[in-house]
Amino acid sequence: MYTPKYFKVTNVEEIWNFVQENSFGTLITTVQEKPIATHLPMQIVKEGDDYYVTGHMAYGNPQWRTLEICENILVMFQGPHAYISSSWYEKENVPTWNYQAVHVYGKASILSEEELKQDLTKLLQKYEKHRKNPVLWDGLSPQLLNKELKGIVGFKIKVQEIQAAYKLSQNRNEEDYHNIIHKLYEEKDLNSHQMAEVMSRKLRQDK
Repeated sequence: MYTPKYFKVTNVEEIWNFVQENSFGTLITTVQEKPIATHLPMQIVKEGDDYYVTGHMAYGNPQWRTLEICENILVMFQGPHAYISSSWYEKENVPTWNYQAVHVYGKASILSEEELKQDLTKLLQKYEKHRKNPVLWDGLSPQLLNKELKGIVGFKIKVQEIQAAYKLSQNRNEEDYHNIIHKLYEEKDLNSHQMAEVMSRKLRQDK
């Protein structure tokens, strides 16, 4: 991923927090030099000093058969993104696009049934524990769980390289930066509002 110095992110903790908040990613492998992709909810797991991206896909999805034979797997995570009009700048310039993205490269292995159960338990905890009537692993019938487990394949990818870029108008002057945030809030789409929130949060953190 192209990451100019203005936008490059290297803080590992910050990157993993971003991934946990934007964990619906894109998993990319290759078959005979042809890229194939699946869009999946994934998790970050730390084992000792190593980090892993974990997840699962349908057994009927042929991509899982490529996981262990691909030397380099790419997983992409993306946050808010928004069009930035150059009319919002103090001086003449061209429009651009702001975004947040993380690319993770690694080598995959297939989870055992017990490992898959543990990963699914954590996934349900993450998305269900705050709900009024949470659907958690221990509350589901063994019959249903056994049936569903037969239809999926779990995987974990040992992280070997991370690339992260947050293009948030860091190269603009203070007046432009504040004006971009203001104009994004005036836009009608949700992504623009989310980008304004991200830029506002960065402004507070940098102070």
